[in-house]
Amino acid sequence: MPRYAYRRFPYTTPPELRGAAGRRWPVVVVGAGPVGLTAAVDLALQGIEVLVLDDNDVVSVGSRAICWAKRTLEILDRLGVGERMLAKGITWKVGRVFHRDRELYSFDLLPEAGHKMPAFVNLQQYYVEEYLVDRCRELGDRIELRWKSRVAGVSQTGERVRLAVATPDGPYTVDADYVLACDGVRSSVRQLMGLDFAGQVFEERFLIADVVMAAEFPSERWFWFEPTFHPGQSALLHKQPDDIYRIDLQLGWDTDPEVEKRPERVTPRIRAMVGERPFELDWVSVYTFQCRRMERFVHGRVIFAGDSAHVVSPFGARGGNGGIQDIDNLCWKLAAVLRREAPEALLASYDEERIRAADENILNSARATSFMTPKGPVERLFRDAVLELAEEHAFARRLVNSGRLSRPHHLGGLTLQTPAEDPTVPMAPGAPCEDAPIATPDGRRWLLELLRGGFRLLHRPGDTPPRPVDGVPMLVLGRDFEDLEGLVARRYALAPGATVLIRPDQHVGARWPEFDPGAIRVALARATAGVPS
Repeated sequence: MPRYAYRRFPYTTPPELRGAAGRRWPVVVVGAGPVGLTAAVDLALQGIEVLVLDDNDVVSVGSRAICWAKRTLEILDRLGVGERMLAKGITWKVGRVFHRDRELYSFDLLPEAGHKMPAFVNLQQYYVEEYLVDRCRELGDRIELRWKSRVAGVSQTGERVRLAVATPDGPYTVDADYVLACDGVRSSVRQLMGLDFAGQVFEERFLIADVVMAAEFPSERWFWFEPTFHPGQSALLHKQPDDIYRIDLQLGWDTDPEVEKRPERVTPRIRAMVGERPFELDWVSVYTFQCRRMERFVHGRVIFAGDSAHVVSPFGARGGNGGIQDIDNLCWKLAAVLRREAPEALLASYDEERIRAADENILNSARATSFMTPKGPVERLFRDAVLELAEEHAFARRLVNSGRLSRPHHLGGLTLQTPAEDPTVPMAPGAPCEDAPIATPDGRRWLLELLRGGFRLLHRPGDTPPRPVDGVPMLVLGRDFEDLEGLVARRYALAPGATVLIRPDQHVGARWPEFDPGAIRVALARATAGVPS
């Protein structure tokens, strides 16, 4: 019996089938998973009205994505659900790596304090979806959620997209300026458009089991190579809320997924791992390692994000986190285009930036697969030697790959960023912003809370007095906020006079050693794919 109380969202007959004239939406989002719901909230907070279509009427069944990385938590905090996730989830930052029955080493993913969000929070995907649905409802008329609404056709012209939608009450069509396809790895939008993935499907399968049990395992990530309780394979343990533990067990390629999901097959495997303590199975699934993506994510006015655009193996928590970071990259650009503050050409940078991020995730995922399952005697000899050395030697630990954990992608060298005079400086253009504790006239806050809502300029006073540039808010150290622990100055390399342009998705767009309004205008034009004035 699942611990989570699934509730069905109400289906209502759409107005188009009640005789009302159809309207053209600025954006239609297809898919009400974490990625699609995040897109709806993000766009609505920027004043864009959104229609969300989903072919189901319930949150995802099973825990699915559970590990939410610091950058993703910062994005979701900006959208209004981060603190709720913190309150419910399991916070962790330490990972431990084992070989057979001995611990090789541990690592700390956030060794330095001074961040609002932790390294990771473990929280089942169904909770994240529930919180995002609640947030959509809080935003009122800006978001309309339509359940039991399956996209059955897609066509587009140069000015609009038309979707054919199937419902329990019959079919209808809806028009949109843009469509965001966030409908997962089996994307109906992608299939209807005749598009496909390219990449690899590996000869590895893993059993996922959500196990309810009273246990004293710490809030850490534990990974085993060739554990004695599961010989010759790999295993992973994560703690979740509600006394649920996620257990991943590697299976042979020749196993039958349907057979392996049966309780009589799962229970002995879990028993070998956790011993004689009582437990219940809450959810079981089997997945195949794969690393694939679309050639392009932007197809005219239909844009793909998350698993509909790219898919990786779960190790490293790069799937759900990567999808939400897609949305963080895309929505400010799409909103600017819809408000006619930027040309449509800006959307091409979503392809440029997020395809490179997807390739980084795919590379890390593929390498983890090769390390966990050596494909020949030479690879196995290397893997075993690295594991032997890792217990005593730090250099070898960098070679161990049990799934490199999700990190935000660095956008350095890409089109929208203005190259810095010194590319080695901390927080060079393209770097994701880091948080720090600050004080404002309203009290103690966090830096990332000030870097929300559009472009921002971060400045430390020097010889040239700053002044507003094209209406971009300027945050001046010592005037608008105090650097409580000196972390802002250190993390952003804010020497006297330094000025940093922050993009709406909290990446550095440009930086200068002194305040230079002319250079700032050029950098702003570049960051919005416009023409310098």
